[in-house]
Amino acid sequence: MNEQELVLQAREGSREAFALLIEKYQRKVFQMVYSFTGNRETADDLTQDVFVKAWLALPRFGFRSEFGTWLYRIAVNHAKDFLRKNKKIREVPLQDVGDATLAVDGNIEAAEHEKEARATRDFVRRGLAALPDKHRVILTLRDIQGLSYEDIAGILGISPGTVDSRIHRARRRLRTILEPGLESEGGVHAL
Repeated sequence: MNEQELVLQAREGSREAFALLIEKYQRKVFQMVYSFTGNRETADDLTQDVFVKAWLALPRFGFRSEFGTWLYRIAVNHAKDFLRKNKKIREVPLQDVGDATLAVDGNIEAAEHEKEARATRDFVRRGLAALPDKHRVILTLRDIQGLSYEDIAGILGISPGTVDSRIHRARRRLRTILEPGLESEGGVHAL
């Protein structure tokens, strides 16, 4: 069954169809919200809220955009509203998984590679957290979620040309934030 059929069934009250839509989009919505909050528990709560809002608003969904675009717009707006109301400072954990789990199978080389990859992710995550919301959101949508300029334009309600210029400015600003850390690590990497 294709997505449009699922949406139509969900609009008619099918919880099973909506559950399949949740299954398809839950991880992406979570990642989007997490990019705003930097806190897993808060992101879990907000993700659930997004799907409740989507369920309640589904009868008004008019297929003027893709379902995913519509859902991302709800997620972005909900996360921004949450941060504005709570004036929360984004918390970015230094590590999502402890080092003790790295060498379970005794493969030290793989453990070291995973440790380096995690350090790189954390480094970039901290850089993203330092960006203003509009830059962090646009980079998350494009570089992490892999959405097209047209989809991003639909989610944010801006033109594709504005998406292009914001991505350029956001990447330049992120590069400025990250470069001192890269230099102190003894290498210059392409950003």
